[in-house]
Amino acid sequence: MKFVLFVEGHTEQKAVPAFLKRWLDQKLGQPVGIKPVRFDGWQELVKDSPKHARMYLSKPGDVLAVVALLDLYGPTFYPEDKKTAQERLAWAKQHLEQAVNHPKFRQFFAVHETEAWLLSNPKAFPAEVRNGMPKKKPETVNFDSPPAKVLDRLYDARLGRGYKKVVNGKDLFRKLDPAAAYAKCPHLKALLDEMLHLAKSAGL
Repeated sequence: MKFVLFVEGHTEQKAVPAFLKRWLDQKLGQPVGIKPVRFDGWQELVKDSPKHARMYLSKPGDVLAVVALLDLYGPTFYPEDKKTAQERLAWAKQHLEQAVNHPKFRQFFAVHETEAWLLSNPKAFPAEVRNGMPKKKPETVNFDSPPAKVLDRLYDARLGRGYKKVVNGKDLFRKLDPAAAYAKCPHLKALLDEMLHLAKSAGL
């Protein structure tokens, strides 16, 4: 049985499914599949999630649920009165789940980007970069200076080259300890806990 994971970019498509699966498989009686479906940016994911989710969930088969993952930083569809991360998160999750309107669809967000999960594991980075990392909790690296921009600035200043989201991100996700990220990133924890619950409820 498997999850279908909607993502908005190449890094998420290449690196995130295996990362999530490493954590889940340790908790389950048998391995679970994660099939990534990449959209061309957040706009397409928001627009096309209802159609694509219903397509996957209407077929008889082994799909446990469709889980959509977006970065909280980047999308511009939030109402003007939603300023804080928590306000945007609550509104967007409800808005997008209502748009799909299916009991096996879940919308989650990386707060503020999936790179926040990488910040939970400083040892995976070159020492020059590691020593300049912010001391904040990973998911509080925010709208003003989101995690990928922090990493790009550090890579440029310390290594003389920018952070390459697809190349560097894929390598760092392979090194990332899911348990450490789970412990330091509450919104990632919520995603993994819900996927674990759905899988166990299906008998895995």
